[in-house]
Amino acid sequence: MQTYTSFPTLVISTMASATLWVAAPFAAAATFNIEQPDTHGHWQSMVLALGDERHVRAVETHSYSDATLSLNATQGVCDLPWLEMRVTLEQQQGESKAVNLVPARLRIDEQPIVDTMAEFITERGDDGFYAHFYLSEMPALIDDMRQGEQLFIGFDQEASAPWYMTFSLEGADSAIGRMQSLCDAFLSTDAP
Repeated sequence: MQTYTSFPTLVISTMASATLWVAAPFAAAATFNIEQPDTHGHWQSMVLALGDERHVRAVETHSYSDATLSLNATQGVCDLPWLEMRVTLEQQQGESKAVNLVPARLRIDEQPIVDTMAEFITERGDDGFYAHFYLSEMPALIDDMRQGEQLFIGFDQEASAPWYMTFSLEGADSAIGRMQSLCDAFLSTDAP
């Protein structure tokens, strides 16, 4: 199993040898204000605000110094959360683009492996590299995250060995519960 220290190698080799280079119509990276932060073991929950735009996030920042795993939802569509991983790179990115689409596997503790795809994305002006996971069974995954101890992620690297990461789920239950409550609160304040 590889160690985490070579993750920038994955990013660089993926970006250099990507077979799917797609320009994406992303806006320049925006800086959101963090509101109502709270800590839950290895996880945190918060509201991200920019003008009238609101997102809620449950995020694990404990396992790696330069990578986070987050579950996110947006005001008005709380029932469509998404899972995202962010890795800090050495420099700000010059353009927003989808770099590659790769097979990925998720597993919580001893639960069955979830085969999926992860889209690697950069955003102009942001020093992060994002992996967005395409998941059809988000409610089941969220339930497992709330009950589990660890979430394992594996990324295929074409001819190289798969890349593995492990994130702690200590505190995920209360962080995800609070994230969902914060998002639901948007609905009650938005109602006429």
